[in-house]
Amino acid sequence: MRNILVTGSNGQLGRALKDVSFKLENSRFYFTDIEELDITSENKIREFLTSNDINCIINCAAYTAVDKAETDRKNAYLVNVTAVENLAKKASETGATLINISTDYVFDGNSKDPYKEDQPPNPNSYYGETKYLGEQKILEFSKKAIIIRTAWLYSEYGNNFVKTMIRLAGEKNQINVVDDQIGSPTYAGDLAEVILKLIKDNIDGVEFYHYSNEGSCSWYEFAADIMKLKKLNCNINPITSSEYPTAAARPKYSLLDKTKIKQKLKIEIPQWHDSLKTCLQHI
Repeated sequence: MRNILVTGSNGQLGRALKDVSFKLENSRFYFTDIEELDITSENKIREFLTSNDINCIINCAAYTAVDKAETDRKNAYLVNVTAVENLAKKASETGATLINISTDYVFDGNSKDPYKEDQPPNPNSYYGETKYLGEQKILEFSKKAIIIRTAWLYSEYGNNFVKTMIRLAGEKNQINVVDDQIGSPTYAGDLAEVILKLIKDNIDGVEFYHYSNEGSCSWYEFAADIMKLKKLNCNINPITSSEYPTAAARPKYSLLDKTKIKQKLKIEIPQWHDSLKTCLQHI
């Protein structure tokens, strides 16, 4: 029997994992958030892991307010670095495997080719810096861990770009959306399925994997597709990043090379447009 701890289970990916967890046989899931388990406390983590005989931790908890992180640095560091270090240490002590979710923001976005797992990170925001430092803590303290970098995550749950566009379309006749940042949207439901597949493998050391849906688009093209599929009467206007200044810099290019995970799991990754259709059916 696998005993699997999921942290941050009230977030998009945590809730997506709840939806698919029944597919993993001989497994018992413990879905927690801050109310059930404070992962900034080493003692509370140790107690939870030992009392529930946890074999695997999926850390979906993260400080993801990218702009707010520029000023709220203490809390961003606490969740994205300190808590990850705690999980890595306690997982190593108890023999559990740690699966940690990271981000395209560890890269600067200046590449012209999809980022591979072994390319050196160079974050240009404090959020990206904390996620990179969290990765470093896992490399330092983990014996068995997987780090999954993903990008542009959305789902039918929580707050995300897709739901924001639908809400704004009901409030406005037109919306300005950035057209010079390129990436691939990632449906949380697809990522959750991949995580279940990775749990089945024996893990030794620390492995990095990149995962997003296939294909590429700008935020403007993503928004336009949402409007078209939902048949919403709202005009989408393309603008440049300079016309929409933010506190934190965004990577201009966020495409991730998924060759490694496709070969490892022998999977075909859905196109972002197809997964968007699936998500919208649930909204």
